[in-house]
Amino acid sequence: MDFNELYHFLFESYAGLGVLVGCCLLLTLLISVLLEKKTRKRYKNHAKTEDDWSFFDDDDEEEASGK
Repeated sequence: MDFNELYHFLFESYAGLGVLVGCCLLLTLLISVLLEKKTRKRYKNHAKTEDDWSFFDDDDEEEASGK
């Protein structure tokens, strides 16, 4: 497969555009999860309030244990 065939597939066909969109969605999801974990690691001593929300939905575990 040469560059011209790859270019034609990615940018001139519906399946190729779907592949590009899917790859972009997966990449942004991966980046957002990594940055969220990094932020949680940096601010682990943050006191939780009523207005805080959890990206990873940790609040359900605390409510179930009665805390």
